[in-house]
Amino acid sequence: MLPSVLSQEFTQRYPSNPPVPVKDVSYSNTRPLSEIRCLNWSSFLRHPQMKYQRMLERLEKENKDLRKVVLQKDEKGIHQRKVKKSLIDMYSEVLDILSDFDSNYNTQDHLPRVVVVGDQSAGKTSVLEMIAQARIFPRGSGEMMTRSPVKVTLSEGPHHVAMFKDSSREFDLGKEEDLAALRHEIELRMRKSVKEGQTVSPETISLNVKGPGIQRMVLVDLPGVISTVTAGMASDTKETIFSISKNYMQNPNAIILCIQDGSVDAERSIVTDLVSQMDPQGKRTIFVLTKVDLAEKNLASPNRIQQIVEGKLFPMKALGYFAVVTGKGSAGESIDSIKDYEEDFFQNSRLLRDGMLKAHQVTTKNLSLAVSDCFWKMVRESVEQQADAFKASRFNLETEWKNNYPRLRELDRNELFEKAKNEILDEVISLSQVTPKHWEAILLKKLWERVSTHVIENIYLPAAQTMNSGTFNTTVDIKLKQWTDKQLPHKALEVAWETLQEEFARFMAEYKGKDQDDIFDKLKEAVKDESIKRHKWNERSMDSLRVIQHNALEDRSITDKPQWDAAIEFMEETLHARLKDTDCVINDMVGPDWKQRWLSWKNRSPEQHIRNETKNELERLLKLHEDHTAYLANDEVTTVRKNLEGRGVEVDPVLIKDTWHQLYRRHFLQKALQHCNLCRRGFYYYQRHFVDSELECNDVVLFWRIQRMLLITANTLRQQLTNTEVRRLEKNVKEVLEDFGEDTEKKAHLITGRRVQLAEDLSESHTLWLIFWSVLLENVSDVFW
Repeated sequence: MLPSVLSQEFTQRYPSNPPVPVKDVSYSNTRPLSEIRCLNWSSFLRHPQMKYQRMLERLEKENKDLRKVVLQKDEKGIHQRKVKKSLIDMYSEVLDILSDFDSNYNTQDHLPRVVVVGDQSAGKTSVLEMIAQARIFPRGSGEMMTRSPVKVTLSEGPHHVAMFKDSSREFDLGKEEDLAALRHEIELRMRKSVKEGQTVSPETISLNVKGPGIQRMVLVDLPGVISTVTAGMASDTKETIFSISKNYMQNPNAIILCIQDGSVDAERSIVTDLVSQMDPQGKRTIFVLTKVDLAEKNLASPNRIQQIVEGKLFPMKALGYFAVVTGKGSAGESIDSIKDYEEDFFQNSRLLRDGMLKAHQVTTKNLSLAVSDCFWKMVRESVEQQADAFKASRFNLETEWKNNYPRLRELDRNELFEKAKNEILDEVISLSQVTPKHWEAILLKKLWERVSTHVIENIYLPAAQTMNSGTFNTTVDIKLKQWTDKQLPHKALEVAWETLQEEFARFMAEYKGKDQDDIFDKLKEAVKDESIKRHKWNERSMDSLRVIQHNALEDRSITDKPQWDAAIEFMEETLHARLKDTDCVINDMVGPDWKQRWLSWKNRSPEQHIRNETKNELERLLKLHEDHTAYLANDEVTTVRKNLEGRGVEVDPVLIKDTWHQLYRRHFLQKALQHCNLCRRGFYYYQRHFVDSELECNDVVLFWRIQRMLLITANTLRQQLTNTEVRRLEKNVKEVLEDFGEDTEKKAHLITGRRVQLAEDLSESHTLWLIFWSVLLENVSDVFW
């Protein structure tokens, strides 16, 4: 304010024209009081009020230039003093955190903001731009441009710049190309925030504007209030705008900046009724009449403007009333030209000259000073009360945590992700420490499980059912060659890839760390799946693997008795497993035997009864012809069918052949096992190539060849796994974790639950608590109280 002596003297001389308040500044380089006192005071008394106003504006401009110099010096570190974070920036940060915090806990946020409301095209955005001293908002002729709330944090700084909350890019407001880019970015963000089928959005866009001489405050520009929904708008647009406006205005500490278009009939305004509902006593409302130049020109009775600004025309009450001019209506006007136009208008306006308006009620500069004073007064009165309310909410959160998770640290989502990341990397490192013996054992087992059916059904049984050893060996060689060329290498690589996946999954699931936490299960599963999805097996090794397998199967030279015995044991295990499977199939076909029927009260079905009778008849045939071939002749099928019909059993020839296949398979496997037992002493005859011997064990040699091929293949795949594929998988895991770490939505989806949300809220509450007490209250006290 002016020095009290000058202010009192001027008030006494000009009681109807009180001095315009000038914001005090806290910089030592501003114009000293002695310089103001040395002015020729008598000149103020002799000249009209506007000359006094111009003198004050000149002093303020000089102070603004000096402040800019001081800020630039501080920015360069000339004064070597510790520069704290801007108070208004910290206050804005509190509002942002509380907006997210409230969505989860419905904490009543009663911290002040300046809420800018008005009818569509009333000049809200233009007033805000004048306060921000830059044309930062998109504009259109009669079109709704503000489609979502825009929170603008104004603060003083050496350079006139703007920056979004979630971006590091600075827009230089002194450059037209940056201004155009800023307006375009705001428009894009607004349109992106609007959901499909809607016209406006409640999602807030946060913008910081800094510059020399800018009053520090937080303003929220809201979509303009409309009376009619036009074509192209969603049907609920009017109600949505009312809802958004009420949501901001219902805060008991929100300062409502009510913008009224002075160029139209006051009775057409909707916003004044809305403001009256939200603040009936007018304790936190500031009324602004825009386009006063058009109003003075068009109105037949200027007294009507006086009535509006004195608060006598509307039933709405307000703390203060202001009249402003925000340009001639051209989108290309600069802020400086608008200021000059506004100043010239009020200097020559008969509204001011005739006393209908007071000097402190005109110009956007006086408006911004008054709003800033009101804003910080509200901050001072409400912040401690809000901190107490938040303290109670924070206590509730801490109590909930202690009761539900007493032994766990309060880790938020980012901290949990880092912990899970370390666990996963430890598990992947453990994968590289798997012993070669373990890899080969797993590979050998899985590979035999994958190929055993083919070996038995397509190679061994067709060859073993031939009449002599020459045919047996020829059949085996042909089938082994075909198998190696077409299927075996592919099967082997599939087994190796599946083994790597399973071992990776096992380590992920069986982590033995003392801090194991099931909250990471979803994340670990996603990392595992994505890493495996990205991993591409190096199939260039397939050709070399095919050669290795082919050479292994070509070798028939069993060098010692232990190898012979191992082959017999391998063959017996395989035949026993097949015999067991065959017995299970036959038992399912014929149903429970007499013991199961008596003890378990089970009965055969009609089909099982027919199968059982057919089985008995075919077994008699096998006893008569133990060296029977694998297939029944047609006359034998007819004989079996007629024998069954003689006992009153009607049977289909297909069923007879199907039953015979299983019975003959069991009969053959039993004989093969007997032969295998005989071959235990056959190594001596093998060394003599079975010369002059009735004991031929070519089937043992086949199983030795298969067994050796499996061992060599498992060893080769193990080398490829440990030398190449495990390390490539580790690299994939690290890349996936890096990608997930940068994707906030991904982390929110994969690390979920009440515990996570509670930890997030506690983390935010600690941050707010520090800002409230350690910084905000301290700075507010030092700077403003």
